Amino acid sequence: MNLLTKIMQFIHRILGTALSILFLVWFLSGLVMIYHTFPRADRADKRAKMDILSPENLPSLDQIEKRLPQNERINHVTLNSYLGQTVFHLRTEKGSYDIPADSTERLPVIDWNHIQRVASLWNTSSIAKVDSLYTLDQWIPFGRLKEEFPIYKFHFADPERHELYISSKSGEVLQYTDKNSRFWAWLGAIPHWVYFTSLRQDAELWIKVVVWLSGIGCVMCIAGIYLGIRDFRLARRRHLISPYKKFWYKWHHILGVLFGLFVLTFCFSGMMSLARVQDWGLKAKLDINPVQELRKMAPSPLDYPLDYRAVIQAYPGQIRQLEWSSFGDIPFYIVQTDTKDIVVNANKSDGISLLNLRPEEIRSVLSQIHGIGTTADIKLLDAYDTYYISRKRNLELPVWKVSIQDVDNSCYYINPRNGQYRYVNTPSRWNHWMYPALHSLNLKFLVDHPVLWNIVMWGTMLGGTFVSLSGVWLAIKYIRRKARRKK
Repeated sequence: MNLLTKIMQFIHRILGTALSILFLVWFLSGLVMIYHTFPRADRADKRAKMDILSPENLPSLDQIEKRLPQNERINHVTLNSYLGQTVFHLRTEKGSYDIPADSTERLPVIDWNHIQRVASLWNTSSIAKVDSLYTLDQWIPFGRLKEEFPIYKFHFADPERHELYISSKSGEVLQYTDKNSRFWAWLGAIPHWVYFTSLRQDAELWIKVVVWLSGIGCVMCIAGIYLGIRDFRLARRRHLISPYKKFWYKWHHILGVLFGLFVLTFCFSGMMSLARVQDWGLKAKLDINPVQELRKMAPSPLDYPLDYRAVIQAYPGQIRQLEWSSFGDIPFYIVQTDTKDIVVNANKSDGISLLNLRPEEIRSVLSQIHGIGTTADIKLLDAYDTYYISRKRNLELPVWKVSIQDVDNSCYYINPRNGQYRYVNTPSRWNHWMYPALHSLNLKFLVDHPVLWNIVMWGTMLGGTFVSLSGVWLAIKYIRRKARRKK
């Protein structure tokens, strides 16, 4: 046995003893996460609690800007109505402001009565109890939420045992769970993402712990693959599959040879979910950030040719929220209703028309970023490709695919109907392969064939599970042997 083999055996034995149970938990919880994730109060839930916007007595945006501190200019606007009050939510270069549409009104005082009104929008069942939280708990483990203390936790006496978390500072709903989502989170997201409150509340520490655990796990896997191939070659000389006779040793070796590479890729890609290739030195070569440049091109909300009040009048009794947005210097309104988002072209003042970005408009916007002489190939994409893909089908089609000939091989996927876009360059392509492609099997061929995706995912995950399970048993036996020798 040479020195390298001895080193690999030592590494695999020690790290395997320490990490095998963690790997088993990661694989089992990963199977759960195919179907269940961490619970949250999402945007759709919050939107449904808003009032319908009324077109009556709405001020011009110029009037709203006059109520800002001197020399501040509006960059972004969202308008909604909540608990009977219509409010403009504004962002400027210096901060954020909430301004009531009615100049005679004030923002509500966030007192107990207000908190109760918010809670009643989410659940009308009787309240079993209310806790005042001054520490984070398992369902709000994020350190940034400490600014919201005390947080009111409502326990509802309904069959689903809903729990609602509301900030005492803003009155915002922070989390909404039921017994079913909590149960599956304990089996899935919490162990898989290491979402334990004491660790997750310190985001920087949490990232370091997960990255280091995954990185050390990769070293363990590499050592195991080396030993597995070596032992397999030795066994073949004797016309055997494995040189080991004992059940657990034999099957750990066989399964490790078959699935060791998948275990390594799952571990490595899990690490890359919290690390980026940019952190390792693979950075973009352009001296600009195209996404930031697109945002800088956004016109002032005050300069939209189409008045926002005309949009609200065009969709009476439907709008929950109205948002000012743009693609480059092309303005539009995002009309959010109960069932869908409607995107209205704001570049025309003479009527309501839906957004439909044309190639010449896109070329005009992107030429301001990449230069007029830059070659841009534009084609309509009506099927997912390698870097515009979603297993859950939540990326819309068709989109314009714009390929730019530059040092970063820039590419844009632009939805003509809502102005949303995805920018891809060399580092982001590497990030795709390092994380979603390897970890979630976000590969076009598999995504296009969901049954095959499930077969491959379940097969590799179960293979990794049994490799880890046999590793746990061998770790227990190793610890027992060490303990007996000490006696």
